[in-house]
Amino acid sequence: MSGPLETIAGGEVWYRCEPQMVLGEAPIYRASDSTLHWVDCLAEPANLQILKVDPETGDAIGKARIIELADSVTVAFFRKNVPGSYICAYYQGVAFLDEATGKLEVVKEIIPTSKRDELRFNDGGVDAKGRFWLAEIDKKAMAFGPNQLPESYGEPKGRLWRYDPDGSLHEMEKGVVCGNGLAWSPDNKTMYFNDSVAMMVFAYDFDLESGSISNKRLLIDRRTTYGEPDGMVVDVDGNLWIAVFASNRVMVFDPQGKHLKDVVFSAHNPACTTWGGKDFDIIFVASGKDRSITAKADDEGGHMFRYREKGVKGSAKFEFAG
Repeated sequence: MSGPLETIAGGEVWYRCEPQMVLGEAPIYRASDSTLHWVDCLAEPANLQILKVDPETGDAIGKARIIELADSVTVAFFRKNVPGSYICAYYQGVAFLDEATGKLEVVKEIIPTSKRDELRFNDGGVDAKGRFWLAEIDKKAMAFGPNQLPESYGEPKGRLWRYDPDGSLHEMEKGVVCGNGLAWSPDNKTMYFNDSVAMMVFAYDFDLESGSISNKRLLIDRRTTYGEPDGMVVDVDGNLWIAVFASNRVMVFDPQGKHLKDVVFSAHNPACTTWGGKDFDIIFVASGKDRSITAKADDEGGHMFRYREKGVKGSAKFEFAG
């Protein structure tokens, strides 16, 4: 019989955002200048924030630079061959984002404007070959609430796409309510994908050379418990560190889906994670404001958190090769 789950205090707010974010997402760390980049995707207007951090301690240096954006950006990654530019998912598809100006250059509209009420883009990932994966939200299915979609609704309409450096677009998965948390195992043989509102984490066999996925299986099932699996990273041992929305936690699972431990924060809605610091041994966590009627007065969502554990580290997120 296994013992009680290890629960670790992750600490209070590390960086207090001014103004408080509506929904912090997509943190990425750049080692060359030790900067942390993230977005507030639901602010009006949405914005990109860039903060200098001490590479040894992870302490914030000064205040974040805040750049207003023309449309909501929910996830962004650096471009390997174009300094100062990100590839990102904006509300309707794929865009390039300029770090200096915040200018969005749409490169592939996937969701037509006429369907903005039905679908939007959310989280994504870049694989080891530099291909960009981006996942949709079925807004109408999501409105039913976590694990509340009636059978009569039919198949959710959200999809998972792969956008390659050559500009080609590939539909990789469908039937998604709220696509979230893409990550790969250290050996690049397994891809993980969260459907937050369905409260499930899936694993796929992943072929690095072709970028194909197969053998979909349910890895982690949260439907009978609490919390929505959101943004995710993998450590060097292959464990999944998942920001679990509506739980105050980053939950840690082994590659077989066994729940190892929880890191608890003072924000009800942890949203997304990234590794950073000189040795990639600091986990930075973006969070969202608790906008529910049960929100606690002392909730610290809408700010940034960090956590460091001896002997644990990850690696840099891959960069888009186009």
